[in-house]
Amino acid sequence: MILALRALGVGDLATAVPALRALRAAYPRRELVLATPGWLGPLVDLVGGVDRIVPTDGLDQPIPVSGRPELAVNLHGRGPRSHRRLAATGPARLLAHRCPAAGHPDGPPWRADDHEVDRWCRLLGWYGIPADPTDLDLTRPDPERTPAGVSIVHPGSKEPAKRWPPDRFAAVARELTGRGHRVVLTGSADERSLAGRVAAAAGLPEAAVLAGRTDVGELAALVAHARLVVSGDTGVAHLATAYRTPSVVLFGPVPPARWGPPADRPWHRALWAGDRTPAPSAATGRRYDQDWPKMSGVERPPYGDAAGPGHGLTGLGVAEVLTAVDEVEQVVRSTGAVEA
Repeated sequence: MILALRALGVGDLATAVPALRALRAAYPRRELVLATPGWLGPLVDLVGGVDRIVPTDGLDQPIPVSGRPELAVNLHGRGPRSHRRLAATGPARLLAHRCPAAGHPDGPPWRADDHEVDRWCRLLGWYGIPADPTDLDLTRPDPERTPAGVSIVHPGSKEPAKRWPPDRFAAVARELTGRGHRVVLTGSADERSLAGRVAAAAGLPEAAVLAGRTDVGELAALVAHARLVVSGDTGVAHLATAYRTPSVVLFGPVPPARWGPPADRPWHRALWAGDRTPAPSAATGRRYDQDWPKMSGVERPPYGDAAGPGHGLTGLGVAEVLTAVDEVEQVVRSTGAVEA
């Protein structure tokens, strides 16, 4: 058994796809098991190559795997908590970033400025497992229960510092509707109220609010067959990358150099005004990309205003976003279809 840990969210899984496929290619006859939240199961099926998942929400509980893994791979963080969770399964070998505090002096050093996709490919490469960071595409599901050709506006994020002001999202949605786009609002069940307020301010009907009405598989189908995605740096943006759906992604506080779409896909635009707003203060010694469990109620350190938009977002205006929409649509018109 090959056990990989990535107990995070949609975007985190999407950025680990090249590493997971590299493990599949390196061990074609071994069972590949992924420790990840159970609700991500439909999306894992679209990655391909993973034999099964063991439901794992964050790092608060032991990984519920039976049997001793031949190999455990930490695609979650740099430790020590994630290292120790994997070590507790008793693997014959652990592939992970160097972390002496967790008793793991092996592995490459963690580089904070790596792009998230490159980070895990570099980790495997250090151990002699080649990985292709451009291998990001997901299987395209049929749009059986979701509309096709819509333009998705996704105003929410689990991280307050990643949220663009709702009134600006509403202005974008209103303008897109005026241009002939069929706009829908997506998000989690907790974000349904936010999406409803944005829709109302944009003059959209309640039926346009799909937040809380799609599971992750249906969201993937929606994005796969969409005309456009406008969102913050969150999971739906990574789905747009995976399906080559034209997108405009608003970044803050983390710059697109670390989480943005690849440069070789010109139908995506990543906007970041990090040089126009004050840098976030270092409130704690912890970094955003360490082992902060997303689903355990443990707070991550704040970036910018913890109650509102953070570093790089407040400097982005509606006109700039609409210009980026024009740019990606021009690319699509000039190059034709962007589907893989």
